[in-house]
Amino acid sequence: MRIKLNCNYQNLKKNYLFSEIARRVAEYGASNPPRRIVRLGIGDVTLPLTPSVTRAMENAVAEMGKKETFQGYPPSFGYDFLLSAISAHYAAYGADIGTDEIFVSDGAKSDAGNITDIFGSNPVLITDPVYPVYYDSNVMAGNGVTFVPANRQNGFLPPPPAEKTEGALIYLCSPNNPTGAVYDKAGLKAWVDYALETGSLIIFDSAYEAYIKGGLPHTIYQIEGARDCAIEICSFSKTAGFTGVRCSWTVVPRGLASGGVRIAELWARRQATKFNGVSYIVQRGAEAALSEKGYSECMELVGYYMENARVIAELLNKKGIYYTGGVCAPYIWMQCQDGLDSWSFFDKLLKEAQVVGTPGAGFGANGEGFFRLTAFGTREDTYEAVRRLDAVL
Repeated sequence: MRIKLNCNYQNLKKNYLFSEIARRVAEYGASNPPRRIVRLGIGDVTLPLTPSVTRAMENAVAEMGKKETFQGYPPSFGYDFLLSAISAHYAAYGADIGTDEIFVSDGAKSDAGNITDIFGSNPVLITDPVYPVYYDSNVMAGNGVTFVPANRQNGFLPPPPAEKTEGALIYLCSPNNPTGAVYDKAGLKAWVDYALETGSLIIFDSAYEAYIKGGLPHTIYQIEGARDCAIEICSFSKTAGFTGVRCSWTVVPRGLASGGVRIAELWARRQATKFNGVSYIVQRGAEAALSEKGYSECMELVGYYMENARVIAELLNKKGIYYTGGVCAPYIWMQCQDGLDSWSFFDKLLKEAQVVGTPGAGFGANGEGFFRLTAFGTREDTYEAVRRLDAVL
């Protein structure tokens, strides 16, 4: 063949992090079948959808079975009923987000990966360690990436770099995946001020905002000036258990523009061209998740997972092991023991305790020497994992 390929894909790591984990676990399980493996690696939820959500989706299915209430293609950017519910969700945190600034889609991962479509060649700043999609999608687009180091010294909450980068795309995630660290208002204000000063744009991932406690910001739009420099991506996956249902949204403030071109118009055009919308059934479930009753039920899910996080953190406190997360996030980011690198630590826990986590090196150079455990397992698996880890740490 003589077709040209996107050679940027050759610059990606050959093995996607979670594919490599699956390979090692399968290889170990095949040769060591008797003992059950406890998986606290991939951040997938384990509790079912809540009653309010399932009831709304059942009603929507019934509507789809009647000629007079049947729905065909959904609106490109979301049904009005869901856009209004999301806008009200922001209003509860004091953020004024109009329904015309919200774009419903099938996942925060999709939006984080697809957002590069609407931008040209820009410098990119990404904190390290990092959720792989931010980096990989920019590598695929041929963009140069500069890492901003997150480490133990800054509590895995790096401030803006001293050296100013003009016109950059800046990726931030709070609560952070993988570290579980959460920016306070001062920390986010520093980044907003940096973006405004340098003419940069923040792409803010708030997929875990429902896990925040206290006065920490749930959205970047609680920070003065953010509407002039930030896009926000959020999701129902970890709030309402929608990992297998798929629904999220992206906020693009109407005033965001570069060179006189409104960014929202580009995103709208991209979505209308390459995406056919989220189904009516799913959007009715998402609307129910944001209702007063539905959101209360979702907070019960969050509480369940955060109790798992507390149990894991309690063990690490007892062992005197440094970690971040577990308070306002469903992830525990722990330091590897005995001077082991993160993949060696992965193998140790797999072979000695049959517990699976995620090696920090898979999230970037600054993840080396650290290890991620998730609180999304069942209560039984979490207690069993802690019992086993207690014997080997």
